[in-house]
Amino acid sequence: MNLSFFISKRIVKNEARSFSRLIVIIARIAIALSLAVMIISSAMVDGFRETIAGNIYGFWGHINIAKESLRNGYDDLPIDRNAEFIENVYAIPGIEHINGYARKAGIIKTKTDIEGIILKGVGTDFNWDSFQKYIVGGNRFIAGDTVPSNGLVISKSTSDRLKIGLGDSVILHFIDQDANGDYQQRFRKLYINGIYKTGLEEFDKLFALADIKHIQKLNDWSSEQVGGYEVFIDDVDKLDLLAEKVDQVADPFWDVQSIRQLIPSIFDWLNLQKINERIILALMIIVALINMITSLLILILERTNMIGILKALGATNWTIRKIFLSNAGYIVLWGMFWGNVIGVLICIVQKEFGILKLPEQSYYVSVAPVSLDLWWIILMNAGTFVICMSALLVPSILVSKIQPVKAIRFN
Repeated sequence: MNLSFFISKRIVKNEARSFSRLIVIIARIAIALSLAVMIISSAMVDGFRETIAGNIYGFWGHINIAKESLRNGYDDLPIDRNAEFIENVYAIPGIEHINGYARKAGIIKTKTDIEGIILKGVGTDFNWDSFQKYIVGGNRFIAGDTVPSNGLVISKSTSDRLKIGLGDSVILHFIDQDANGDYQQRFRKLYINGIYKTGLEEFDKLFALADIKHIQKLNDWSSEQVGGYEVFIDDVDKLDLLAEKVDQVADPFWDVQSIRQLIPSIFDWLNLQKINERIILALMIIVALINMITSLLILILERTNMIGILKALGATNWTIRKIFLSNAGYIVLWGMFWGNVIGVLICIVQKEFGILKLPEQSYYVSVAPVSLDLWWIILMNAGTFVICMSALLVPSILVSKIQPVKAIRFN
C-alpha cells in the first residue's frame, strides 16, 4: 500500500482521539451543507425558469408571426392564410405545430361587473392538447367550420374577479370605427365553456379564448384571414435558429419574432435568476474552501511532530503533503456524499409534495418548482471536489516549511 495513503488512513481512524476532531466535523458539515444548498438552489432556479418559460411558450408559442405595424397593440391587422407557407414551415426540422390566431380588445360585461378584456380567437388548427394542461375547469370549445362556436374560455382570475363560472353567459362589447370615421358598438353573447390558469397573472387577467370566426366577422375579414401565426418547436435551445429559418420562408412584409423578443422583460428577469444561482454557487464554494483550508492547517499543525519524524526518516515533502491531502480528500468526499443525500432528498420531497409555497402574484407559480438534472449534479460534484483539492495544494506547502529538528521537539 502507498505510504501516504496508509498513514492517512491511520490518521482518519485515530482522529476521534485528537483535538482536531471538532474542526474536522465542522468541515464535513460545511461541505455537506454547501453542496446541498448548491443542488437545491440550482434545481429550484432551473425549475422556476423552465416552468415560467414553459407557461409562456404554451400560451403564445415559441415563434410569433404578425404584421409589424401593430406589434404594440392588441388589435391585429389581417394577413392571408397561406397554405404554401404553412407547408414550408412544417418542412423545417424541429417544428411541432403552427396555428393562426387573432386578437381584439373589448369589454366583458356581466350582470354586475364590467372590465376590459383581450379576446384571442383560435380556430380548428389550434393545439388544444397542448393547452389542456392549463384548463382547471370545464373544457374547451369546438371551433365550427362554418358557424362560430359561442363557447368562451376565460382565466381563473377573471372568473374570480367577475364572480362568473361555467355555463354563465357574458356579453362582449367591441367599439370599431366605420369608413366614415364614426364609432359603432358591436357585441357578442358567449357562454363560458372552460376556465384556464397559466399562473402568469399579467396575461391571465387580460385574455380569453373564443372562436376566431367572431373576430373575423367583427373585423369584416374573410375566413381565410388571421391576425398572425403561432409556431411551436420541440427544442427551446434551437429557438433563435428556428425563428431565423421561419423568417426565411415567411412573407417579407411579415414580422417574425421569437417570444423572447416579444416579451423581453420576463425573460430578462428569468436570466437574472441564473445570475443569482451563480452567486449562490460561488458563495457556497467559498464557504467550503474556508472550512477545508482551516481544517487542513489545523491537521498539519497538530501533527508537526509526526512530520518531523517522517522527514528525519527520509520522507519527501510531497509524500508528507499527500498524507494530509488524502485526509482532506476523505473529509471532502464524506461531506459531498451527505450533501448529495440531503440536497436530492429535499428536492424530491418538494417536487412530490410542494411544501414550499410562493406568492403567485409575484413569482407566477404557487409552489416552488424543482428540476433535477443528473448531469449538472455530477458536474457540481466534480467541480466542488476539484476546486477544493486544488485550493488545498497551497496550504499544504506549509509542510515543506517545517524543519525536522524543531518539529521533533515540538509539543
